[in-house]
Amino acid sequence: MLRSIRNLFEDKLGALDGEIGHVNDFYFDDRNWAVRYLVADTGSWMPGRLVLISPHSFGALYQGGKTLLLNLTRQQIENGPSIDSHKPLSRHYEEEYHRNFGWPFHWDGGRSWGMSVRPAIPPAAKPLLHEQTLAKGVKQETSEPHLHSVKAIVGYHLQATDGIIGHVADFLVSDENWVVQCMVVETRRWMSGKRVMILANQINRISWDESKIYVDLTKEAVLGSQGFDPSDFGVREHDPRLFVR
Repeated sequence: MLRSIRNLFEDKLGALDGEIGHVNDFYFDDRNWAVRYLVADTGSWMPGRLVLISPHSFGALYQGGKTLLLNLTRQQIENGPSIDSHKPLSRHYEEEYHRNFGWPFHWDGGRSWGMSVRPAIPPAAKPLLHEQTLAKGVKQETSEPHLHSVKAIVGYHLQATDGIIGHVADFLVSDENWVVQCMVVETRRWMSGKRVMILANQINRISWDESKIYVDLTKEAVLGSQGFDPSDFGVREHDPRLFVR
């Protein structure tokens, strides 16, 4: 099922032994469009603290109300590293983070989740592929970060091949494998447009410096894309979490 990712903002988070706060943000990978982390605001439990939660630990959605259940204890979450919000995450940070929780590295394997097509922790019978390659002296990737905050990206201009045609309003993600399928673009300020859905594979690149997302489409093609109806995704038309930066 596809869900509006911004519609999940502010939903409660439930650990194995109690509530731990609410959804603050998500980080996604701009190469294969998988949601790599949820950013949890721990509220009064750990005031002023934001922590990352991997989809590897996600349980059911919306049991007992608008709550995402996590397969972690409050102590595990408390011991996790905090983050600086809205900044791209470095590979070094990710390596330390995954070691802390014992989660597999998503960049080892070639699929959306490394060796798997969906987030799931494999049996720990063998060393992780990353550890095997390190032992063999294989050079690991040290290129620029490819993880971005949804909150930071919302509001970026959409750069078509022939000019700017709207801005990013939301992303639609599969709750089965947590991979972004579409980007929602608001075009109403340009050429009397509308909200449209752009497939993730039509996105060329994200420019952090320019606050733009580049797509391999003309303005006309963007305006001709499938329209976005908020009600199809459980989104209220005037929800204050949506369509504003």
